[in-house]
Amino acid sequence: MRSGKMAPAGGCGAVRGLWVPLAVLAFARAALALTEQYPALSLLKQELHRQRQGPAGGCASAGEWAEQYSAESDSSFLHFHESDCDTGGSSSCESVLSLNTEKILSQAKLLAEQKRFPFATDNDNTNEELAIAYVLIGNGLYDEAIRHFSTMLQEEPELVSAIYGRGIAYGKKGLHDMKNAELALFEFSRVISLEPDHPEVFEQRAEILSPLGRISEALSDLTKAIELQPSARLYRHRGTLYFISEDYATAHEDFQHSLELNKNQPIAMLYKGLTFFHRGLLKEAIESFKEALKQKADFIDAYKSLGQAYRELGNFDAATESFQKALLLNQNHVQTLQLKGMMLYHHGSLDEALKNFKRCLQLEPYNEVCQYMKGLSHVAMGQFYEGIKAQTKVMLNDPLPGQKATPEYLKVKYLREYSRYLHAHLDTPLTEYNIDIDLPGNFKDHWAKNLPFLIENYEEQPGLQPHIKDVLFQNFESYKPDVQELICVADHLGSMMQYETPGFLPNKRIHRAMGLATLEVMQAVQRTWANSKVRMNGKTRLMQWRDMFDIAVKWRRIADPDQPVLWLDQMPARSLSRGFNNHINLIRGQVINMRYLEYFEKILHFIKDRILVYHGANNPKGLLEVREALEKVHKVEDLLPIMKFNSKTRDGFTVNTKVPSLKDQGKEYDGFTITITGDKVGNILFSVETQTTEERTQLYHAEIDALYKDLTAKGKILILSAELGEVDAVCNLILSLVYYFYNLMPLSRGSSVIAYSVIMGALMASGKEVSGKIPKGKLVDFEAMTAPGSEAFSKIARSWMNLKSISPSYKSLPSVSETFPTLRTMIEVLNTDSSHCLKKTIVVV
Repeated sequence: MRSGKMAPAGGCGAVRGLWVPLAVLAFARAALALTEQYPALSLLKQELHRQRQGPAGGCASAGEWAEQYSAESDSSFLHFHESDCDTGGSSSCESVLSLNTEKILSQAKLLAEQKRFPFATDNDNTNEELAIAYVLIGNGLYDEAIRHFSTMLQEEPELVSAIYGRGIAYGKKGLHDMKNAELALFEFSRVISLEPDHPEVFEQRAEILSPLGRISEALSDLTKAIELQPSARLYRHRGTLYFISEDYATAHEDFQHSLELNKNQPIAMLYKGLTFFHRGLLKEAIESFKEALKQKADFIDAYKSLGQAYRELGNFDAATESFQKALLLNQNHVQTLQLKGMMLYHHGSLDEALKNFKRCLQLEPYNEVCQYMKGLSHVAMGQFYEGIKAQTKVMLNDPLPGQKATPEYLKVKYLREYSRYLHAHLDTPLTEYNIDIDLPGNFKDHWAKNLPFLIENYEEQPGLQPHIKDVLFQNFESYKPDVQELICVADHLGSMMQYETPGFLPNKRIHRAMGLATLEVMQAVQRTWANSKVRMNGKTRLMQWRDMFDIAVKWRRIADPDQPVLWLDQMPARSLSRGFNNHINLIRGQVINMRYLEYFEKILHFIKDRILVYHGANNPKGLLEVREALEKVHKVEDLLPIMKFNSKTRDGFTVNTKVPSLKDQGKEYDGFTITITGDKVGNILFSVETQTTEERTQLYHAEIDALYKDLTAKGKILILSAELGEVDAVCNLILSLVYYFYNLMPLSRGSSVIAYSVIMGALMASGKEVSGKIPKGKLVDFEAMTAPGSEAFSKIARSWMNLKSISPSYKSLPSVSETFPTLRTMIEVLNTDSSHCLKKTIVVV
């Protein structure tokens, strides 16, 4: 990573942060959308709630999060005095099933005598009248209750209990009607003006404000309530609102305060874990979820969240166990089925994933995520008829006016068009067509940028052709022994590419695909060095560097058809002239991207160096002050005060890295751009971006062309004379070539694993085999992007590759391109179970 210029940031750019697939926000909103689940405000619900409690005062178990939230021991936001109600038979404890006047009056009398309603007066008659209205609320007779309170208020306009009760009744009528919401808010505000020292009124008003989206006002009310009388419930309630607002650090503080006041709160503990999860602090999240399960052993959402945290950590076995425990508690828990299915898909276990999506859809036929993933799983396995049928169902779910389209709805048309294209080419030799050329430019551009499918004059791909059959399942045993060996070797090679870093779940399908890519690259490069020509895109010619990468690209594409793996320089000229950005958020707000944590310190040191250079040139008088401030910088957030030392960097700055040329000594190319913006901790954007323009692409291509030419020449010499010096030079050329590929980032997706499979395959062609795994926490693409030059990258990579002489048995493996010449044969081999590969010794290892 070479120093470049620093300039004021022109804005944050596109924000694509760490996606956390928990649907927690939806849960939180459901819990707080109190249109139908207003907290227990009535005698009836109070008593029913008391009946649910065990002898030790513990809370009853409930199915879903929202029910748990409103049923938890201290979750009633309106405090009635406790009664001595005996669950054995007292009439006041019975559910009010009939609406006869006598029973209502009887309950009201008891309620009035015990003054178990808010703002009771000293007048017994008034209390009886108020109690009648509160019992009416408990019976769901909200309009009758409102009329009763209104009659009393005509005689006594400032009767606080009646104003308050009328507000409750308006709220319970339903906040979907804004009139009810506004009237409820008006009544609670009147109560506050008359009785400003009652925390429950502020809390009640917050309960109306939050589902209306007026979160800041709700937070203000809850803060006032806490100032008046702090409680575990109030802190938890406010923490939930901060959570919805994505202020996870502040939410964490509130949940912590809540737990200090009442440690036995599984939901507060769950939410504490979720505040860690959303900030990328996965290990801390896992500990909190485990603690929630100690408090509540049958807590499905804690198991589900634990499973998702392990999945994000890359621990497949632990995630599977947690999801399984959630489903043992409730086999019909849709969210767990959905999340488990998605994990299985991204683990490469498509058949198992499909079972979960089908079960999910039996329970929830309109679940778009499960429907989309069902279609995707079918297509990935070559079952195009079922796949496209499922995709079409997602397409029919048009969003309502004003409603935001789901990610699945936005993606599904691209998937359907791509599925049709793949099906049409199932049996065409792979050497005779090219996806990058065949697919329309605007289609590729929109797909890679994840834009809505609004493409002018787009001509749809032809529908499925009946004479082309779906891909059939192929037994591993049906392959010849040498092909079986080829598959087992590929599985092993692919596993060598796995990152041991949070966020990277092992994917056995990707492993096999890229292992086969490695072997095919090895065989193609060996043929090229022996002067053989290759068949690519319908033409027979000498292999070029792009052909070598295209071998890996085709395998990566077919392993997961959901992801557009496309060459950016093949995009429409207009798109490329504007620049095609590969954008990675390292920190966005409070969310830390754990994948890149290992590189924060390295990038921070680079930024500090550039700040000194910048201030030396633009602010020499303040340089000493800046230097002293930089000595105290240990994390990215510490840079915020330093940004204010210069008016041009007050709102942020960018730092550009440079990549030195090997072809033209002294020349440098643009690397990637580091951007920092923000004004306070929690409101920071720390990101890196590679901008692929036509001019930049041509410069990198010229560098790669020169290296490939040199590599081919030295490779041909190597074939004739396997001298150690020649082998070493070839290894360095391979790593240097891929160094520029990584810094160019020429693909829309998958550049990292594609490039590493080319490294491994080309090294094998030179007679060297990678026997070492990528170190924990290391990412090969970031090693290349942050290295000061190609030589430094080669040295770093070779330090862990542990290169050794290749086994002669590789020569006896069949040709990958001849064994799997079509998409159909590629999909067949990726679908094939080879679990018994683990039970036998792989000859070449």
